[in-house]
Amino acid sequence: MGAWRRAAGLMGAAALLMVGPGTAHAASAKFSETTAIGTHNAYDKAKYTYFAQALDSGASLLELDVYVDSLTHRWRVSHSNPLGNDNNCEAAKTPSRLYSTSRNQDFGSCLDNMAAWNQLHPDHPPIVVKVEMKVGFNNNAGLGPDAFDTLVAQKLGGSVYRPADLLGGTYSSLDAAARADAWPSRDALRGKFLFELIPGTVEQANPFDHYWTDEEYGDHLRDLYAAGRIGQAEAFPAVLGAENGDPRAGRYDASIRPWFVFFDGDAATYVDKGYDTAFYAANHYILITTDAAGVSPAISSTNPTDAEVAARLALLAKDHASVITSDWAAKPASVLSSVTTRS
Repeated sequence: MGAWRRAAGLMGAAALLMVGPGTAHAASAKFSETTAIGTHNAYDKAKYTYFAQALDSGASLLELDVYVDSLTHRWRVSHSNPLGNDNNCEAAKTPSRLYSTSRNQDFGSCLDNMAAWNQLHPDHPPIVVKVEMKVGFNNNAGLGPDAFDTLVAQKLGGSVYRPADLLGGTYSSLDAAARADAWPSRDALRGKFLFELIPGTVEQANPFDHYWTDEEYGDHLRDLYAAGRIGQAEAFPAVLGAENGDPRAGRYDASIRPWFVFFDGDAATYVDKGYDTAFYAANHYILITTDAAGVSPAISSTNPTDAEVAARLALLAKDHASVITSDWAAKPASVLSSVTTRS
């Protein structure tokens, strides 16, 4: 709890040191106009003893790996075990139980921890919760997009910024809303979580799985909107993988392309290959650039200097990233909470 409060107090000074001119604008800019820092696999106990500490870290994105366990109908959180939980999420539904109770809980408990932490920090900056669906959904087992939405809504209620919030009752698709830059300011998103969904590594390697998380949730958004129930959706599906141009065109049916406004790919691929990332900023799409440490010249993926993080944040802001991620959990909150203006 204290770490995040210290981060809040240090954030302005740290951002000024690391970013320079434009920091005041970054503090009040729209969500689509800034670049921030996220932590890869924040559920890992080697990174944070408790998931609440990951929330304390100041990072603007935290990643969870989720397996649907079709045998027990549970949502498991683990890096490589599809039948068990191996994570820092606690059996804690109230603030007083954070930082002290048994870990290795399921996805619902991770959400419980977020809800309890949110009570302590109702004005925290927006946090993207990146969920890698390791084996995808299993709608036939009751573990599909509807069930995901129901679980998130039950646990977090109004603390989630949802696709319907971006539409605002005005736009007919997320693409139309993003192109109009209907994103709220970072200040307006205080106290909010945004869920990003990506297909998982196991799912992608499965030769029998031809209906990945991104496409399934894109279909889900399209169908909910057509049925007048878009308010039930809790997440934004992301187009995974760095490509040049608009990667939606060659992947998805035209009916769901407008439901993708999050894009997620390897930072070095975007930068070192000279891909036109201005496309994302021009359309106010959210671009997550992963493995930021690997961009040439590479820096430590675990514990670079503060100056190296600042330089990498500035570099990728110029390449139009919205969030840069790495395994920098060891860095202090004053660094991980840094936000700059997206070019």
